[in-house]
Amino acid sequence: MRNFTILLLALICLNSCKSSKKAKSSHKTTTKTEKRATNTTNPTSNALAESIVDYAKQFDGVRYKYGGTTKKGMDCSGLVMTAFKSENIMLPRTTSDLSVTGNWIDLKEVQKGDLMFFATRKNSRKVNHVGIVTFASEGNVEFIHASTSAGVIISSLAERYWYFAFVQARRVL
Repeated sequence: MRNFTILLLALICLNSCKSSKKAKSSHKTTTKTEKRATNTTNPTSNALAESIVDYAKQFDGVRYKYGGTTKKGMDCSGLVMTAFKSENIMLPRTTSDLSVTGNWIDLKEVQKGDLMFFATRKNSRKVNHVGIVTFASEGNVEFIHASTSAGVIISSLAERYWYFAFVQARRVL
């Protein structure tokens, strides 16, 4: 079982590294120094992330609506934009623009408040879905997002569907 877990984590890392290069093709790459700096624990950042996640959770159960940003209906990028806007952090409205915002981070470094990006279209690695990390511990990442089938829900990267759809994680805080 331990070998399977290690293999699974290795595949996630290889997959996220490969895909992130495609998503950032014309943008500046993050240096190793910047990656180390974003991995530090900042109490202000943690409180901010906690507040953003708590706000996003208020939309749990809201139905999916393309372009939606309210309790009447919400889409994935609308949820992210609205949650961060609650703390006066302005982010782009589209998943595509969000996917090049902030710094790329390794899946092992993911923390609450980070963004997770997915490619859910068949035979495509182009990012088209985003969620906010609500919980992260070794080998377990949960995120809140607006799915077309179930509305705003919390899912786990351990679920087969999300595991294979995962492309990259980014930190904007």
